[in-house]
Amino acid sequence: MGSIKIAPSVLSADMANLKGELDKIAGADYVHFDVMDGHFTGNLTFGVDILKAVKRSTDVPVDAHLMVTNPDETVDWYADAGADMITVHYEASTHLHRTLTHLQQRGVKAGVVLNPATPVCVLESIIDVVDMVLLMSVNPGFGGQSFIPGTIAKLHELKAMCERHDVSPLIEVDGGISSKNIADVVKAGANVLVAGSAVFKSEDPAAEVALLQKLGNEAAQEA
Repeated sequence: MGSIKIAPSVLSADMANLKGELDKIAGADYVHFDVMDGHFTGNLTFGVDILKAVKRSTDVPVDAHLMVTNPDETVDWYADAGADMITVHYEASTHLHRTLTHLQQRGVKAGVVLNPATPVCVLESIIDVVDMVLLMSVNPGFGGQSFIPGTIAKLHELKAMCERHDVSPLIEVDGGISSKNIADVVKAGANVLVAGSAVFKSEDPAAEVALLQKLGNEAAQEA
């Protein structure tokens, strides 16, 4: 397994000080950008203009997670705004293969997201195409939730599927990640960890990112 990547979620950042908050996580591997439309989830967050502001404010690649009811029709908005990686929900995408390959043809990394209640087996026919699989370890919609333990079993299933297909997409986990559980998550197969509250609500976000990277890479070496 390659180096473990940390993706702080700006959902937990102080949006009144966006540039300052992003400067604190300049050592991160991705900026995780949660798009919620108020329909797919019970919350409304960021749109294209905020993504453009993020891109102007940091050199860290942006991982845009679309929690929207119509990702097939809106992915180009976020590609045009500069997202480096775009993930769409299996539960919301009617034409998943077409949407993922369209993004890749545009030069954008493309991934698929599974909610906690969605089984890994639904990826069997698409796993050869994706650049990343994101497993939600909380129910999407709000930051600060607790990690769902069943995610560990799903990670093992996903890892086994990837080995059967001889593919190695990035495997991302989002929700309730902290220094207390990152080792277990990495050992189960994840190599990209989204951390919102754990980073931005800490006294020193830069140090927290470095700690998570250190703990994650130590766990990867033990796996």
